[in-house]
Amino acid sequence: MSIQKQTLEQQESQMMHLKNSGLINYTASPLLNDEKEEEMTRSALAAFHAKEEEIERKKTEIREKVQAQLGRVEEETKKLAEIREELEALTDPMRKEVSLIRKKIDLINRDLRPLGLSCQKKEREYKEALEAFNEKNREKAQLITKLMELVSESEKLRMKKLEELCKNMESVY
Repeated sequence: MSIQKQTLEQQESQMMHLKNSGLINYTASPLLNDEKEEEMTRSALAAFHAKEEEIERKKTEIREKVQAQLGRVEEETKKLAEIREELEALTDPMRKEVSLIRKKIDLINRDLRPLGLSCQKKEREYKEALEAFNEKNREKAQLITKLMELVSESEKLRMKKLEELCKNMESVY
């Protein structure tokens, strides 16, 4: 409806324009005037229809251009969405692997703490046992040395006594 009103208004304005420009005059007889007016109206209508067709053609061209641009924009949007998905796919496995490895490291750290304490405790026990072992070995070495001295002294004494006995026996015979 508004398009029809606009077209009527445009026709009237074109008629007023033609009358004001002097293309339409009322000096002739009413019949000639009516014919001229009718002819002018037809030519104005034809010009109006031509302009309407041109406007419609331009609207169609613009609509096609807009549709083509929208198509390109949709394609670019799809490409961007694909790129975003690929980027997310690239970061996702790394995040998952990193978080899995971190969890494993945390579990190992929890296991290592008591093992480390146990190892330190056992190292202390080992050092204490080693010191005790070495101390006993030193004592044993000292005792063996003393034993050797005693045995050797005992042998000397026995040898002396044997010699004395031998002398005594020789003197008896």
